[in-house]
Amino acid sequence: MPLNRREFVTLAAVGITSGLLASNPVKAAAAPRIKAIVFDAFTTFDPQPVFALAEKLFPGKGSELGKIWRVRQFEYAWLRTLSRSYADFWQVTEESLVFAARMLELELSEEKRRQLMQAYLEIKAWPDAASALTTLKTMGIRMAFLSNLTETMLDAAIRNSSLEGIFEKRLSTDRVKAYKPDPRAYQMGIDAFGLSRGEIAFAAFGGWDAAGAKSFGYPTFWVNRLGLPSEELGIVPDGIGSDLKDLVRFVKTPGVRRS
Repeated sequence: MPLNRREFVTLAAVGITSGLLASNPVKAAAAPRIKAIVFDAFTTFDPQPVFALAEKLFPGKGSELGKIWRVRQFEYAWLRTLSRSYADFWQVTEESLVFAARMLELELSEEKRRQLMQAYLEIKAWPDAASALTTLKTMGIRMAFLSNLTETMLDAAIRNSSLEGIFEKRLSTDRVKAYKPDPRAYQMGIDAFGLSRGEIAFAAFGGWDAAGAKSFGYPTFWVNRLGLPSEELGIVPDGIGSDLKDLVRFVKTPGVRRS
């Protein structure tokens, strides 16, 4: 029986992770001290206002639109990586929005599409982010984003949140034309900092991203802001918390990190 698209994406994503595990076995030896952290953007920036706007524009349908839109964003990103037909996350986001609206038979006018896309350039940091990041900065921890978002999207969020000067680098997957969890994306952190992977912690927003980063070999902390269950991939992050304050405690606590 032929696979439908969702089954194909699921199998493909599992295949990527399996390949990571085969090529980068996770060892149980104690890691060196964490010297840098690479962050997925949504550990720091809150995307919820985007989907609140969807409900405002499409009362009673916005929540469902947002769910389909989010799922399709990542399905399209993974499919484009696997098929070597990369398009940046702005394009992927807009194409996913158009699909979600058509699936629900909603009339997505040019103005509504513009408003929803613009909302991605207006997101701001979660309330706990600024103080936690400042603490990490004073500890001498080097920081960078390692995100599927474009540099334009990252720059806008940093400005909106007054976080200029906190992050040493912003590493968009545009640089390597491959979305996480492809190893080429995670490798950017090592190349940018010139450190071993055991010296760089990865802060993930999604459980799948935590699994990918851990498989790559990063000490990994899952900032599980949505209180989701762990992915059934046989991979457990080194730490789990609900916000960036928990990440600070993770970095400060000896003996919990592995490489």
